Amino acid sequence: MDRIDRVNEQIKREIGVIIQQELADPRLRFVTITNVDVSRDLRTAKVYFSALADRLPSAEGSGDLRPRGGGENSAAQAAKKALESATGIIRRRVGENVKMRYTPELHFIYDRSVEFGARVEQTLTEIHHDDTGKSPKRAAKA
Repeated sequence: MDRIDRVNEQIKREIGVIIQQELADPRLRFVTITNVDVSRDLRTAKVYFSALADRLPSAEGSGDLRPRGGGENSAAQAAKKALESATGIIRRRVGENVKMRYTPELHFIYDRSVEFGARVEQTLTEIHHDDTGKSPKRAAKA
């Protein structure tokens, strides 16, 4: 693990702690920092996040995930706005807790990989359901 990887991991951990323990914004309740990519000169960092509140179980109780009302990725958009408004606080806390010559400028980017993974899992469940002729819940017990 080289130096940049260690810095990425430390900043990721620190931002996660700051969001969960120090920021009281309800839009950040279900935000997870998935990755951090610090530039070679350590001046900027792309902070990737996911917002799991954007997906809720469907009303039928089938266990599949449907987009929440209020537009596509409404929780992700709200989370991004909250993160951008708290960037100064987050950057200052990172600077206090991670000893570096420069505290990187933070850029928050929504990570769609979690959403993509949920879609793949749902598709696999549907395929399994079609193959067995059972409901997804019964197929899981079999």
